[in-house]
Amino acid sequence: MGPPGAGKGTQAKVLADRLGIPAVSTGDIFRANVKDETPLGLEAKRYMDAGNYVPDEVTNAMVRDRLSEADAGEGFLLDGYPRTLPQVGTLDDILAEHGHQLDAVVALVADTDVLVDRMLNRAKVDGRSDDSEDVIRHRQEVYTAETKPLLRVYAQRGLLVEVDGVGEIEEVSERVLTALKTLEG
Repeated sequence: MGPPGAGKGTQAKVLADRLGIPAVSTGDIFRANVKDETPLGLEAKRYMDAGNYVPDEVTNAMVRDRLSEADAGEGFLLDGYPRTLPQVGTLDDILAEHGHQLDAVVALVADTDVLVDRMLNRAKVDGRSDDSEDVIRHRQEVYTAETKPLLRVYAQRGLLVEVDGVGEIEEVSERVLTALKTLEG
């Protein structure tokens, strides 16, 4: 977890590869649907372009389906889900249905201005229409209002580890792995 631009997607891919589990990214699922111009993609694009979250019912259905796939049976890493308090309850239900439980929740933290610069750079490189400065700042505000409260929930469950998300990819990955070991002990 973490604000937009904190490196969640990058770290999810690195860590999932190291741990031998799939990274389940709602952002990747949304972008694939947008690119393919599916009905879901067109609906999701309206929200994404405005810097808002895709509605829970759409996101929940996609995550439920994805976690039912065989490769997620032995574990998975969620990237971009849950994002709202109601999604926490839905995730609890999905996990219970599959006999899973969360081992940890990693929150990447970084200064907002650093994140805005990082995302503006990404917009130039990737040509992402959802990354104008106004939209990026709005997405940071939405994260603070809607997703940051989830960190409290997971902290109360003893699952939360916070990690500095600024630095080289490998450096941040090592911080995450070290933080996860503190939960194991």
